[in-house]
Amino acid sequence: MPLTTSRRRFTAAVAGLAATVLLTACGGDSSSGAGGEKVRIGYIGDFNGTSLIAIADAKGLWKKHGLSAESKVFTNGPLQIQALGTDNLDVGYIGPGAMWLPASGQAKVVAINTLGNADRVIAQPGITSMEQLKGKTVAVPEGTSGDMILTLALERAGMKKSDVEIVPMDPSTIVAAFSSKKVDAAGFWYPAAATIKKQVPDLVELAKNSDFAQDVSFPTAFVAGNDLVAEQPEKAKKVLAVLREAIAYRSAHTEEAVELTADKLGIPAEQVKADAANVELLDLERLDALTKDGTVDKWLQGMNDYFVEAGKLKQPVDPKTYYTGDLFIGAGK
Repeated sequence: MPLTTSRRRFTAAVAGLAATVLLTACGGDSSSGAGGEKVRIGYIGDFNGTSLIAIADAKGLWKKHGLSAESKVFTNGPLQIQALGTDNLDVGYIGPGAMWLPASGQAKVVAINTLGNADRVIAQPGITSMEQLKGKTVAVPEGTSGDMILTLALERAGMKKSDVEIVPMDPSTIVAAFSSKKVDAAGFWYPAAATIKKQVPDLVELAKNSDFAQDVSFPTAFVAGNDLVAEQPEKAKKVLAVLREAIAYRSAHTEEAVELTADKLGIPAEQVKADAANVELLDLERLDALTKDGTVDKWLQGMNDYFVEAGKLKQPVDPKTYYTGDLFIGAGK
C-alpha cells in the first residue's frame, strides 16, 4: 500500500531514531576457512540465523569441506533474497515470513533450519486486543515473519490490514519508534522485541506463533540462488554438508551453540539463551525423516495457502519446485 504524505513524514521522522538504537552488536563481513572454494553466506543476527554459521566457523567445517566462507549479517530475509538475485550472495537465511519469495521462484530452499516461535504482535501498554488497534499505527518490516504474524492475527480478529495504519519500517527503526511510543503496535520478533522491552517493560503481546500452530507451521530455512543450485550443484552440496554437520552439532551441544552464537554476535550469552527459548530445534535425523515423508512439503504448502490469501502469491505452488529436499539429504551421503 503506497505511503500517504503524512505517513511519509511520519516514517522520515522516526527513521532518524534508528541510528541511536543498537539492535544487535554484530559486525559486518567475516571470513572462515581461507584457501577453499569461496562461498558468500548471509545470516540474521539471532540464534536461528547465526548458530549454524557460528558453529561452522568455530569447528572448521568450511575448511573440512573445501570451502572458504565469507559471512555477512542482514536485518531480514527479503534483503538476502535480493542479494541472491543480484549475485552478491550465494546462500542466505530467511524466516517463515519471507518463504513466499522462494515460492515465487526467486530462490531455492536448500535446508530447513528450525521451527520458529519468536514472532509477536506487540502493542503499547493499555492496548489489550487486536480490535483495539483499529485506526492505530502499526509498524512492520514488510515481507517478513513480523508481517505474517500481524496478518494472521488481524484475520483471526476479523480484521484486515486496511483497518489499521500500516507503517513499513526496517527492524532497527521499529525498535526506536516503538520504544519512543511513536507507533501503537508492531508485527515483530525476538530478540529485537527484548530490546524494546527494556524501554517499555509493560508492553502487551497480542499474538504469537503458537496461537496458530494448529493451522500453520513456521519453518526457518537456508536458501540458495537459483543459479548456484542449477549450475554449481557440487558447491551447493558442500555448503549443505557443512550445514548438516552444524545442525547435528547444535542438537548435541546446544549450550555451546548458544555460547558460540553469542561470541559471533558480540552479545551476552544470556541474551542468546533467551532467544533460543523461542526456537524448536530439529535434529538431523528428524529433518531427514520429515523431508522424506512429505511433512516439510506440507509445512510449505500450508504457508503457500496463507501467502495466496495475503496476496503474496497468485496461486499455490508445489513445494517440490523450490525445496531441494533430495539435495539436502544427498549431501549427507
